[in-house]
Amino acid sequence: MTTAVQARNFDEFMEGIWRQNPVFIMVLGMCPTLAVTVSAVNALSMGVATSFVLICSCALVSLMRNVTPKEVRIAVYIVIIATFVTVVDYAIQAISLALYDALGAFIQLIVVNCIILGRAEAHAAKNPPITSMINAAGMGIGFTIGLLSLGVVREILGAGTLFGVSLFGANFQPWVIMVLPPGGFFVLGSWLLLFSWWARRKEVAKNV
Repeated sequence: MTTAVQARNFDEFMEGIWRQNPVFIMVLGMCPTLAVTVSAVNALSMGVATSFVLICSCALVSLMRNVTPKEVRIAVYIVIIATFVTVVDYAIQAISLALYDALGAFIQLIVVNCIILGRAEAHAAKNPPITSMINAAGMGIGFTIGLLSLGVVREILGAGTLFGVSLFGANFQPWVIMVLPPGGFFVLGSWLLLFSWWARRKEVAKNV
């Protein structure tokens, strides 16, 4: 593998993690981002599930890009995505019913997640499978990082735990609002403000 190809693959991978992070830059997938991030476990599980569907569906869309009629491409994408979502749905049920109940309908709603449909249409349908999978992996990891960033903060402040492990002892008074919908909006807004400030600071430094 040449240096140019390696550099391109690295660039494809880093796109979703930093430059086009689905949560903090593109602000996509807000329903699961706000709904399931009451704990780090839920956030990580949803991130891994979405990443699996994203990588597998983009690989298959890319493999079929030359034989899929343009007129029905969106329907084909949805069928492909729904197939992998069904696999994830049954896998989570088999692993943990408690986790399945906690994630609720948001597992099935991965089918219409705009991150996955967007990657299928804008990238996988125009690029070879390896490149598509690398890009999808970066987007999936970026989405998982975004979910974890919210889930960790909300669980620590809202329950005094991290991945179910107590951090502050019995005397800690949890911020109940953090496990309620307003807490999700507050934490998301704080992260978006931080990223906006960081991007502006880099822009100012570049122009100096």
